[in-house]
Amino acid sequence: MLRKSKSHPALVERIAGWSTRHRTLAIVGWFALVVVAVLTSAVIPGETRSSTGPGESGRADVVLDDQREYPPAQENVLIQAMKSGGTPRFTDDPALRRAAEDLVRTLRRAPAAAAVTAVRAPLVSEDGRSGLVTFQVAGPDEKSAEHYETAVDALASVRERHPGVRLAQAGDTSLSRAVDEGIKGDFQRAEFFSLPLTVAILLVVFGSLIAAAIPLLLAATTVIGTFGVLQVVAHWVPVNSATSSMVLLIGVAVGIDYSLFSLRRVREERAAGHDLPEALRITARTSGRVVVVSGLTVMACMSGLLLTGLDNFKGLTAGAVLVVGVAVLGSVTVLPALLAALGSRVDRARLPWLGRRRIAAEPSRTWSAVARAVVRRPLLWGGSAALALLVLALPASGMHLQDAAVTDSLPRSVPAVDAAIRMQRAFPGTPAPAQVVIWGTRDSRALDRPEVRKAVASLDERAAADGGTPGAPITVTRADRALVVRVPLASFGTDDTANRALETLRKRTLPAALGRLEGIDYAVTGKTAFAHDFTRQVSDRTPAVFAFVLVLAFVLLAVAFRSLAVPLVSIVLNLLSIGASYGVLAWVFQDGHLGSVLGFSPYGGVIGWLPLFMFVILFGLSMDYHIFVLSRIRERWLDGADAREAIVGGVASGAGVVTSAAVIMTAAFSVFVVLSAIEYKMMGVGLAVAVLIDATVVRGVLLPAAIALLGRRSWTLPRRPRWLPGGRGDRSPAGPTDAPRPGRVPMG
Repeated sequence: MLRKSKSHPALVERIAGWSTRHRTLAIVGWFALVVVAVLTSAVIPGETRSSTGPGESGRADVVLDDQREYPPAQENVLIQAMKSGGTPRFTDDPALRRAAEDLVRTLRRAPAAAAVTAVRAPLVSEDGRSGLVTFQVAGPDEKSAEHYETAVDALASVRERHPGVRLAQAGDTSLSRAVDEGIKGDFQRAEFFSLPLTVAILLVVFGSLIAAAIPLLLAATTVIGTFGVLQVVAHWVPVNSATSSMVLLIGVAVGIDYSLFSLRRVREERAAGHDLPEALRITARTSGRVVVVSGLTVMACMSGLLLTGLDNFKGLTAGAVLVVGVAVLGSVTVLPALLAALGSRVDRARLPWLGRRRIAAEPSRTWSAVARAVVRRPLLWGGSAALALLVLALPASGMHLQDAAVTDSLPRSVPAVDAAIRMQRAFPGTPAPAQVVIWGTRDSRALDRPEVRKAVASLDERAAADGGTPGAPITVTRADRALVVRVPLASFGTDDTANRALETLRKRTLPAALGRLEGIDYAVTGKTAFAHDFTRQVSDRTPAVFAFVLVLAFVLLAVAFRSLAVPLVSIVLNLLSIGASYGVLAWVFQDGHLGSVLGFSPYGGVIGWLPLFMFVILFGLSMDYHIFVLSRIRERWLDGADAREAIVGGVASGAGVVTSAAVIMTAAFSVFVVLSAIEYKMMGVGLAVAVLIDATVVRGVLLPAAIALLGRRSWTLPRRPRWLPGGRGDRSPAGPTDAPRPGRVPMG
């Protein structure tokens, strides 16, 4: 029994139909919307919201944010002989002593005297071969950058006077600037490679300059408009540079994907003999609905990151949901309007030798042959593919989550990174010490009590007694109504040594020194503390995020396809592909394979937030392909085709779009591999591998095998689940069916 056609078109078809009839208004309105979004971000006053770290480090940051002035940044200068062999002792080498005295003298006199404070006499390392001079960059906050440059110039002048002595600087500002400059340089390289690469692939995919420009136009306006809205949202939700890069990445991916879906369908319908208005109407009713369902799924999956409770992920979630929502809106408004305005001209400016074949939009013979072989022996092909993915996933069983320290993330060619590595060997923990923030719970004058001063002064001895670095340069700074005590740990990074030292400081050293004092409280922050607390919260909340995404994806797919088998198969296949990408990630970066090829040095872990982020974003983005291919298979099954023929036809007709979209996304993700930071390399490899597996092994082999094994059960329901709209076991065209049959309008 077939469902009767509705007398009125669905919402997506009505919106797209209005856009094609009022094409000029739709196009002008879209660009006006983008301009308004950008201008609004510029005229809304007020400061943007900053993020707060998790756990104890976040509590310390909140206290520091409440002060009128931030504590001054601390810098360190390592003094060593340039010669590597037979390095003399610091106290026995006149050249080293003269350089150290010159440095201290230069920092203490004008012009550096106004820029730095708390210049300490040289400390000598435990092996006696290195010296260390520490100083703090003077405030106020708005002058700190200028004062830092003055200190750097002073250090450079000392270097010129002592060419045989190594004067290596690393500290709060120098390491932060190294990271910022690395990110800036990486983004410039990414833009240099990604745009030409994307344009070239689009030209090959579409075979026409005009057709290739449409996805770029939609993606560009989507990203620009989202950036404008995001600047407004940033007044209430913390947004950082990582959010901006992810918005760019996701916006380009979904903008191009959704354009591919629609352009391919229009070409198919024109080739089938329909005129342009009818082709656009069918495209809106079919591919337009697929785009909406896919977009809603991506947005729902990305919202799972909110369950982590981390401020960094709040901005990322807001950006991802916004950019996907804007892309969906553009796909059902300005995209059909542009196609209506261009008409047959969309296929002009064809590429020689390639244009005619690409414009034909014929089913893929290669994937048709693969699908036909799979449906003949689904158990063999499906089992072999699943086994291969399980083997790839094996290294993930030993994955160790650990954020990269600056010295792990950036190459040693960066001067501050090289200085930090050398400094860590001579003076462990000094480049970025833990920061103990102490404040009065009722009155800031509690910090001036003699017993508090005595307890703070005892931290040096207590830290050494608890396994800290002997002779470590512990410094105490007043920041308005709080004290900041810098305590070097055994390691300033994020490895097990650093984490154990942090736990000792938090659970033994500080309670013993400060725990019995009334009227004060304390918390530990710093690079090691933040990374430790962040990774722990991510690990604790990951099961909840996984459960949320899986349940939500199941419900959305069950409602969309009126099936229980389809969502279950989809979830299992997505977990297989993501697990395989996890395994590749651990094998390459944690175990250190291909390090010389990809240009990184392994540090024994995988970035703590990356597996969760990959799961959420891949689960969402892969649904684009999954829903598209499933809708093509269901279309043929609804038309009465044999189950196996429906699978072969659906895979073959959707293969061109899926392959093209996967190539573009893989190319975009692969650009991250050439960047300097190891975090971006990991993300690029993980996402690129997952997309390749998803578009080939999963969509070409596992999905057809699973649907062939299930047969009719893929599209039918048991009698009991009445909660699903249209929950009946017939060939009703419910769901996001990509089918152009007049009189059989699918619901969704």
